[in-house]
Amino acid sequence: MFITFEGLDFSGKSTQVKLLSETLTHEHYHILVLREPGGTEIGEKIRTILLDKKITGMTNVAELFLFSASRSQLVEEVIKPAIEGGMIVLCDRFYDSLTAYQGWGKGISAETVRVVNQCASAGLVPDLTFYIDIPVKEVERRMSRSHTSRDRMESNGIAFYERARNGYLEIAKKESRFRVVDGLLPIETIEETIWTTVSASLAKK
Repeated sequence: MFITFEGLDFSGKSTQVKLLSETLTHEHYHILVLREPGGTEIGEKIRTILLDKKITGMTNVAELFLFSASRSQLVEEVIKPAIEGGMIVLCDRFYDSLTAYQGWGKGISAETVRVVNQCASAGLVPDLTFYIDIPVKEVERRMSRSHTSRDRMESNGIAFYERARNGYLEIAKKESRFRVVDGLLPIETIEETIWTTVSASLAKK
């Protein structure tokens, strides 16, 4: 089973990945937790480039291909073998992030994004995708409270995040695998909602 988590930066999705992984482990499932970009030696080097604020002048298309190159490596080297081996794979971001951020957020055509996603994922589609939704004002509030410097991707601005959020919500309308979760709810409530959905899906396997 392949489960992905999506959301704007500071939405709390990474926290929910961790909590679900702990529950699944407690329930004696064999799991693998991954993040994008990254997860392989090549992917981690690409991640460093993508998040480095010192790197300026990167074109939107170059960014698109770097994210996709990392994804391609992760799918072939890690995700597919794990799924074939019977593991449950949890991934913090997958190609829906590319659609929302580089497509909706940065204006790369939907057809270009679709073709690149199809190629980079080798046709792999998540079984479940949880989108943790928060307003952009909440993103700004959480960023300010974190007292950490923003990486290159977190420095895109409010208008960009609004477009990306709209993109996610449009994807959710079209994809039956999407579950939209209110990210303003207490962490424990979100955790319970996610586990209810995952456990029901596992019971059908």
